Amino acid sequence: MAHYFIAIQLPKRLQAYFTSWQNELQKKLVYKQWTHQKDLHITLQFLGEVDDNRIRQLTKALEEIERISSFDIEVGGVGVFGNPNKPRVLWAGVNKTNALAQLQRYVESCTMTVGFPKETRAYTPHITLAKKWDGTDNLGKDTLKDLKNTWNETWSISVAEIVLIRIHPKQTPKYEVVKRYCLQ
Repeated sequence: MAHYFIAIQLPKRLQAYFTSWQNELQKKLVYKQWTHQKDLHITLQFLGEVDDNRIRQLTKALEEIERISSFDIEVGGVGVFGNPNKPRVLWAGVNKTNALAQLQRYVESCTMTVGFPKETRAYTPHITLAKKWDGTDNLGKDTLKDLKNTWNETWSISVAEIVLIRIHPKQTPKYEVVKRYCLQ
């Protein structure tokens, strides 16, 4: 069975900006995986393995999303998840506005109607730039501080649609848009 998630795609211009950041950051940081430019996104909910019947139910349930109004959010800056010395994820930030939090809760509500469980972790929106630290040396507080000071530019983007994405782990890029849902 294929794996799926629901996300906000980034405009191509921002994919290009973040890819230029990645190209520079790769000279300083050692990660096993750097996200492909076309795969940069903001996850709303990871679904995991889903069979075809459930995907049909889900695509119908998600049509309710089209009642939500579009909105703007700020993205940019960098940060990390995990041990700050050997962080497992390097990310670009996403401002968690009330509108974004409401959209994420609505997505979760739609998925729960077709049997997906409620997420137990707090929603932390971000754009994964790299993951799986591969260095033997520690990143260090000064390096992390320098990263945050250097890559601190932010942009406003309009969230006018969400997408249901199928994951193809052995392909590059890995993500295929299965269905788009336009916001009002």
